[in-house]
Amino acid sequence: MNTTNNYQTVKQFCESHEAFSVGGVRHQIFNEKNNGLGNSGAIVRMGRKVLIDTDKYFSWVVSGNGTSS
Repeated sequence: MNTTNNYQTVKQFCESHEAFSVGGVRHQIFNEKNNGLGNSGAIVRMGRKVLIDTDKYFSWVVSGNGTSS
């Protein structure tokens, strides 16, 4: 199985996707247990560093879970 994950920090993600603000994404991550983001697999933690798997994040947004927090 050949999988390529596109991991970005919150800052990198928001710089490359200007429609998303750092504060807004951090709010979604803070509330990941309530909004389904945690179950999507889009957030990966390495120590204190938080990485976003962009493919899984956008799948989560498209599924409609990005509208609730």
